[in-house]
Amino acid sequence: MLLALVFTAPGAARASLLHLEGAPPPDLGLHQEHISPCPSPAHCAREDWSVTNPAAALEKLLPAVLALEGIEIVETGSGYIHATATSRIFGFVDDLELHAAAADGVIEARSLSRVGDSDLGVNGRRLATLRRALEAA
Repeated sequence: MLLALVFTAPGAARASLLHLEGAPPPDLGLHQEHISPCPSPAHCAREDWSVTNPAAALEKLLPAVLALEGIEIVETGSGYIHATATSRIFGFVDDLELHAAAADGVIEARSLSRVGDSDLGVNGRRLATLRRALEAA
């Protein structure tokens, strides 16, 4: 049996059968002041959430992001968050992006699997969890 340790936070480790990380998507980050659309709906979810103050809403979302399973913050600042989420069993890595688009009055959200042809709805559920947290904040 193959066993890998996946480090998600200082002092914390999780075991997974595999660690199927894959390469980061080439379209991560902001492009013309927006996050990228999904390359395929089979392994990606993308939503825009209307908010009064995008910067404040993004700040309120950070604790909900940190509460997600297997999450690790990669980059944060200037109205943008990039995190990775590693699944518990197989170690699949997904990229989560959130952007406070002040000019549009929205939080742009995208969650994208690095490997595989289907995410079995994981990315959509991740965004739904964050949308509920935003609505509750």
